[in-house]
Amino acid sequence: MKLFRVGKVKQVYEVDENTLEFVFTDNISVFDKVIPTQIPHKGETLCRTSAFWFQLLKKNGIRTHFKELVPPNRMRVRKVNVIADYSKISCKLANYLIPLEFISRDYVAGSLYDRVKSGRVSPDELGFPSDHEVQYGERLPRTCFEMTTKLEKVDRELTREEAMEIAGLTEEEFERVQETIAKIDSLIGAEADERMLIHVDGKKEFAFDEKRRLMVVDTFGTADEDRWWDQDSYAAGKFVELSKEAVR
Repeated sequence: MKLFRVGKVKQVYEVDENTLEFVFTDNISVFDKVIPTQIPHKGETLCRTSAFWFQLLKKNGIRTHFKELVPPNRMRVRKVNVIADYSKISCKLANYLIPLEFISRDYVAGSLYDRVKSGRVSPDELGFPSDHEVQYGERLPRTCFEMTTKLEKVDRELTREEAMEIAGLTEEEFERVQETIAKIDSLIGAEADERMLIHVDGKKEFAFDEKRRLMVVDTFGTADEDRWWDQDSYAAGKFVELSKEAVR
């Protein structure tokens, strides 16, 4: 296999022209920096968690790039083209990574809370009455969807129109992405609830296959991409972080 890309947490190898293999390391990355100390078995945990979600999505009719788990910490996926030049992306293209990260939030936490406190996001934008005082940890009246760039050096927040333009998405395709995220989060929420967990927020990434059919790619639903709280502690007014937020 040929080394294709080295990330902060994953190494990516090219198996053949249609297949990549992810190798999940024990590195932990926060604020775009890799912490010197590794966490034993973190890579295996992320890999197996990701494989679990991909298999669940398949059972529920959601297309993904997942091919197979190669225990303990490797995963093979379908390869798509990565196009950094937005001008080369259009709604007629197929088999490419959509250069966006989609964040869905059901609770007030993290950077969303910071933006609320600074006045950049108003209560009514989140579905609250305009005079509502937003509290950290509060459940949102409706899911908050956000988009950022994926392939730029620093993630940049985007409006719906900007996101559609740089990714070559039609209105219908953008709506399909949101509907798919909502379905995935519903599946995650049900699984988390059985384990006395709260799924607070998380990111998803997508690509188009060779027939321009939407599919979920990269990883999601792990302690790296998503935020989780302990249910019992939340009921008692405490926020016990069960993701890499604890490291932050």
